[in-house]
Amino acid sequence: LAVSDQRFEILGTRLVTRFSNAIRNNAGFLNRVTDSDPLAADKLFVQEGRRVFKEVCPMVAQLILAHLASLELEGGDVKRLWLHQANRHMNDLIARKVLGFDPDENQAPIILDRYANTSSAGSIIAFHLHRDDLAAGDVGLICSFGAGYSAGSVVLRCQ
Repeated sequence: LAVSDQRFEILGTRLVTRFSNAIRNNAGFLNRVTDSDPLAADKLFVQEGRRVFKEVCPMVAQLILAHLASLELEGGDVKRLWLHQANRHMNDLIARKVLGFDPDENQAPIILDRYANTSSAGSIIAFHLHRDDLAAGDVGLICSFGAGYSAGSVVLRCQ
């Protein structure tokens, strides 16, 4: 049972998806076990890391900035960014594009050193661990992203 005196108002949510095969798994429901080796090299998980970085970072930053603008907010209005915890450099670049400066660990907390890549749950874990110091009226943003590419953001205000 989790109990907290802290409450958050959801100001808005936003989703975006853009097709990419830079992250994919070639094994799927169309592969019949009797037709091919399920452990063959062409059935493995494939990720083009540099391409993903170059495509996902601007897409996520644009999603966040557009989402904030739709709520009549700017990057400077955001007290805390709880970002997807896949790659420290991605988080730093996205936070810098959103905030307009290099964030400190309070503004864009990192949990990779403690939990490693927890997939899209990383932003929620970061939120859980780094929210108690927010004051009433502070705005924060949760954002996760992943293969495909898909990204989602939630803008919150501490009550």
